[in-house]
Amino acid sequence: MNDLFLSISAGTVDWSRAQFALTAIYHWLFVPLTLGLALIMGIMETCYYRTGKVFWKDAARFWQKLFGINFAMGVATGIILEFEFGTNWSNYSWLVGDIFGAPLAIEGIVAFFLEATFVGVMFFGWNKVSRGFHLASTWLTGLGATISAWWILVANAWMQYPVGQAFNPDTMRNEMTSFAEVALSPFAVDKFLHTVISAWIIGAIFTVAVSCYLLYRKRRSDNDRKLAVESIRIGSVVGLAASLLAIHTGDSSAYMVAQSQPMKLAAMEALYDGGHGEGLTLVALVNPFKQPDYASGVEPPMRIAMPKMLSFLATRDFDGYVPGINDIIKGGYTQADGSKAAPLEEKMERGRTAIAALADYREAKLEKDNEAAMKHRERLDENMKYFGYGYIDNAEQTVPFIPVCFWAFRVMVGLGMLFLLFFAVSVFLSYKKDIAGMRWYQAAGMALLPLGYIASEAGWIVAEFGRQPWTIQDMLPTWAAVSDVGAGSVMLTFFIFLALFTLLLAVEINIMCKAVKKGPEYGEE
Repeated sequence: MNDLFLSISAGTVDWSRAQFALTAIYHWLFVPLTLGLALIMGIMETCYYRTGKVFWKDAARFWQKLFGINFAMGVATGIILEFEFGTNWSNYSWLVGDIFGAPLAIEGIVAFFLEATFVGVMFFGWNKVSRGFHLASTWLTGLGATISAWWILVANAWMQYPVGQAFNPDTMRNEMTSFAEVALSPFAVDKFLHTVISAWIIGAIFTVAVSCYLLYRKRRSDNDRKLAVESIRIGSVVGLAASLLAIHTGDSSAYMVAQSQPMKLAAMEALYDGGHGEGLTLVALVNPFKQPDYASGVEPPMRIAMPKMLSFLATRDFDGYVPGINDIIKGGYTQADGSKAAPLEEKMERGRTAIAALADYREAKLEKDNEAAMKHRERLDENMKYFGYGYIDNAEQTVPFIPVCFWAFRVMVGLGMLFLLFFAVSVFLSYKKDIAGMRWYQAAGMALLPLGYIASEAGWIVAEFGRQPWTIQDMLPTWAAVSDVGAGSVMLTFFIFLALFTLLLAVEINIMCKAVKKGPEYGEE
């Protein structure tokens, strides 16, 4: 097993990571808008169902058209993303495919088929089915997309917080012991809530931005202005509610990260030496292009922090202990469960012991020496918790790239606060003032659209960069998870995907812009 991993070049690892990151980043440009617009168009069609006014039907059809364009692109990139687990990450897929594959299979069989069934009724069922059935189809399309996100996020959360599984040395695979633990882990529930709520924010920003464009352009009809104003009102209320909910789920996420991924939290805060009553860093001069000298323990210059807030967020105690990067490497501090944290050197040694015990166990089984096999199995079980650390060579490999984690987190939170402020102002203006003549407001609404996507991508960068070097937290480092293929092959497909996804994005933006410029189509009242 070690010989296989050692034969994989560093270039293969780097290009495989780059290719997966590229695919995930492009895919996530489409997913949040799908989830967000599903809510917006569902609300608008509900207004049509309740009032019977054709205006709301026209509004719902306009946003459904934009939803459909985006939905198609998201499906295309998502399929490629799932295939990469087999092509680029076959060692990972072999080791944990029995667990990781289950939520993905359910997502494809249940959620995706739910979307595919009702999306056709939603687009082509107008005036062919009853208003109630069509409304149900619209909501079920959105529900299918949301359930799809649930199972994808269950799989991702398990990589961050592996539960409900056990390693079988006879099959060399991790096998599921509790589906409920995997599907309903607190990490999965919170990740799902925070991700979907953030997608609602994207949907609200998109709705407001497009509506502001309709108002900003001259020579628009009265119907266009009315649709834009009503859409801004709905989008602003959804955005404000989602922004407030995102604060709550984000706080819960930070608490869980502190309990199960302390190195990620330390990297996010550029916290080198921890302690009691730690402050929450608002800003500091962390060099964005260079890994800092964290071993020195010197905190970043120009650090401005909220006193004791990090301790409160991480432990629910203003004087709680938060370990820094050096503390995690040295170990010895008391963890949340009351146990002492093991030093990294001890974890690495016990990891190597587990790897050696696995090799000895398999050799004893081949020789049919059951007594020796049992002894090696006991030694493996005692050290299996640290199995992944057996592939770690030095402390530097366990520390994520701090500048990316630090700044991406602040971009996400800072923009989130900006969205909250904007939506609060937008709700007031849209209900109390005539926003159709406010050019500054319309320009601000359009400018907010790219910032929404930047904040969304920054959140995922924090989540995925922060758990490096682990493909599965504490279990499997990235260089032990990739496929044994040539770096040149992965590099070639990287640039092919880059060109393909860029083309898809350009096509979507072009089609979207044409649809928005054409504007809504209105029926007879």
